[in-house]
Amino acid sequence: MLPDLSSLPPRLGAILGSMTEPSEPSRMGTVAEGTNPVMATALRLGESLDKGELTYDDIRTLIRTLRDDAFVSRARRLHRYVGGATLEASRKKLKAVAAQVVENLPEHSFSAYSSATDSIRFAAVFTAHPTFALSNPAYAALAQCASTEMPPEKAPFFETHRRAAPPTLEEEFTLAAQAITRARDAIDLLCAALLETAEANWPDQWRTLIPCPVIATSWVGYDTDGRTDIGWWDTLRLRLRMKLFQLMRLEQQIAHEGVLAPELSERLQNAITCVKEQISAAPNNPSDTQAVAHFARLMVEGRDRALCNATELTKLLQHAIDSAPPSARLPLAVARAGFLSHGLGLAHTHVRLNSVQVHNFVRQKLNLLDDPSNPAHRRALLNRVNEALDTVEPVPVDFGALLNDPSTAGRLMMTIAQITKYVDTQTPVRFLIAETETGYTLLSALWAATYFGVADKIEISPLFETEEALVNGDHIVEEALRSPAWREYVRRMGRICFQFGYSDSGRYIGQLAASYQIERLRLRIYDLLARWKLTDVTVVFFDTHGESIGRGAHPFRMSDRLAYLSPAHVRARFQSSGLAYREEAAFQGGDGYLLFGTPELACATLATIAENIYMPFGQDEDPIYDHPDFSADFFSSVIEDMTGLVEDPGYAALLGAFGPSLIDRSGSRPPARQSSESATRTRISHPSQLRAILNNAILQQLGWCANTLQGLGAAARRHPETFETLNTSSPRFHRALDFARHALACSDDKVLKSVVCLLDPGFWLDRATEEQDSKRRGFFLTIMRDLEKLNLSAELQTLFRRIQADHLALREAWQHAPRTEPRIRLLHAIRIMLIERIWLLACRIPFFMPRGGFSHDAMMQQILCLDIPTVLKNMRDIFPTGSGPSDLDFFEPRGPREEGIYVREHRDIFAPMQEIFELVREISIAVMHDIGAFG
Repeated sequence: MLPDLSSLPPRLGAILGSMTEPSEPSRMGTVAEGTNPVMATALRLGESLDKGELTYDDIRTLIRTLRDDAFVSRARRLHRYVGGATLEASRKKLKAVAAQVVENLPEHSFSAYSSATDSIRFAAVFTAHPTFALSNPAYAALAQCASTEMPPEKAPFFETHRRAAPPTLEEEFTLAAQAITRARDAIDLLCAALLETAEANWPDQWRTLIPCPVIATSWVGYDTDGRTDIGWWDTLRLRLRMKLFQLMRLEQQIAHEGVLAPELSERLQNAITCVKEQISAAPNNPSDTQAVAHFARLMVEGRDRALCNATELTKLLQHAIDSAPPSARLPLAVARAGFLSHGLGLAHTHVRLNSVQVHNFVRQKLNLLDDPSNPAHRRALLNRVNEALDTVEPVPVDFGALLNDPSTAGRLMMTIAQITKYVDTQTPVRFLIAETETGYTLLSALWAATYFGVADKIEISPLFETEEALVNGDHIVEEALRSPAWREYVRRMGRICFQFGYSDSGRYIGQLAASYQIERLRLRIYDLLARWKLTDVTVVFFDTHGESIGRGAHPFRMSDRLAYLSPAHVRARFQSSGLAYREEAAFQGGDGYLLFGTPELACATLATIAENIYMPFGQDEDPIYDHPDFSADFFSSVIEDMTGLVEDPGYAALLGAFGPSLIDRSGSRPPARQSSESATRTRISHPSQLRAILNNAILQQLGWCANTLQGLGAAARRHPETFETLNTSSPRFHRALDFARHALACSDDKVLKSVVCLLDPGFWLDRATEEQDSKRRGFFLTIMRDLEKLNLSAELQTLFRRIQADHLALREAWQHAPRTEPRIRLLHAIRIMLIERIWLLACRIPFFMPRGGFSHDAMMQQILCLDIPTVLKNMRDIFPTGSGPSDLDFFEPRGPREEGIYVREHRDIFAPMQEIFELVREISIAVMHDIGAFG
């Protein structure tokens, strides 16, 4: 089970190599060691430490070597993922795309070319999902390694790849802005290719072309779903900074070409100066009302000077292009395209909040007391809100109203009102509503938007992410479409927007089934729009997936990722009817920003997106659509099995045991649960109590990607021949099974069994029975007794049997399915050994009297759940080392000076426990590298 050991120091490699030899009968030990190679390796590593054959420095070296090997593999995969990462190759792809646009035109005319390029077809949405799992230097090194023509054989040296602390909102915003800037540079290269092609074909007309097939969008600093730490003042300040970046970008692009455009330059410089003053005056909190009033004055009085509509510069930009020397016309036309397509922001703006927050606001304003989630009340609520939409009158909004409104939805609507009045009056703001499960939510949002006077400035979008929403999404949409006010709003905006969530949907019904349900929902939306005669609007589909298989990202190629999210079958349906639509895809947090981590990666990613827009996969009819009964039955089986797993008490026990403690906090968003809570099995009674990304990250660290794999065995067993046939003949089905291929390469039932075994009191009783040393025997018995108090074992054993049975069924139906990488197995084995070391150290902690509700029993339970930071914090208070002797004169005969009566405990127990725990979390980073993403 061991990987290539040649890169290790010879002595360490020899010891590990000996572990591949069969165990002698005399030292078989427990049943687990004899039958489970992962647990056997863990136990033999522990024995080598006890005998002095290995040291913790050796273990540290081994972990670093395996981590760096995984890092290099990840860099190579990233390089392949985007199809290679050289600027020259990407530029060639972009030129080929532009040539293909001309070839595909219905007629060779400038107007046809303009129609093909001057509307948005794709948006890259940068979010701040908590996937900032690596230190910033490690991320930068990873991106750089993936950007070379031949990725390096050896990883750059880092003592650790972990972050020193969770990222702040400011840090996330800065990282997002850097990634967006590189994305904008790559978009400029696409626009340059399109403009060059236009110049070659229509030399007298090309200078009026403003291509904008791809834009960048961001919600970093504007997403208030599930968090209360982002105030309206934060959102306004960050939105102003995005405006400043955009103005400065245009100024630099003009100056770089040496073009004399004094009126344009002066207008930009005045706007930049004014926006800088506004940013400086932005309040840090609302308690300083004088500061808010001063900020308000600068925003209101500086409105014209700050420039609030990008089109005000259209004539000046055209004049600059027309009067520029020939060599500067193309760069100026590119700059204009980027500026006008993005408006007064480096990226377009998304905001987000939860449906409950919308309901609460409207309930208070309209006195609608019924529960929208109750179907019995829904018709009455829909009638009431429709009546209210007929009579609603807008109210004025000022910064004083922002100070006084206690509702989240009200404050967000007023923040948008101020943005659309004083920051950017032209570019609409996307208003995303999480957990939308009724059309009443959309109508309520429309009422609130009308009430605050921004109904024509925002694009209201439901987020379909729950099982209820995915299954009944068409009913939700139709509830809204029955409203004349909603239909009129959609026609007025010219767009209807939908967002699909992959993390939450995947963790509840299985990732593959979620994608199937989303595809069905897209087709039903198409039918609904045709039925309600809304075929003259643009449909926007925003896929909020992550970078991992657990959150909807294809594991092998960017091109397959785009084709998987937007199946050719769905695209053909829309294109055949002439119904315009555009795709949007998320790039979430640190992992997502990697695809734009260097100019090379950004350009390669953008080139793949452009190919997907204009050169989609050409294919005949996919046979999966000739087997609708198979598809329905297959994915229904997956859903049934996955929902059963989610409701299994053992699943919550598995996720909540020590899984959360294996992972560093990876975002500024407050976690759903704090590690300082009581470490008992009741701390997590259902997976819904964890955030989706953390849920997925825990599964990765426990060695089993359940939300991708569970139920596939049951589904494949029902139709084994059709399963095998479509696996090889259907591109759509094959791409779906690529998720399972990668999951199987990163999952191992032996690893999961080892985790279950580690939490089984019987395992420790077996070890105590065979242990000759009385002291260690006592430690094993102590661990056994404390594990019994957690009461996890029975449910975990039942859960494991459920998982293993489905896994065996999948292996039977899929004979050539991938196996786990040996490096991953070894990493898990090392970590299991280290966890045992932590538990054994805990048995040496002296008894102490309870302090502040923290007792010795509570301590042991927290240590078993690996809540080591909290325990060590308490240990420092309970076993202080003192502040050192003082040499001051205290005017009496000198008494004894104790330098710390608990020095031994800190030296021999607490310090080693801290060091081992750091290694445990470093292994988590290595496992994440092997999987390729966090969560």
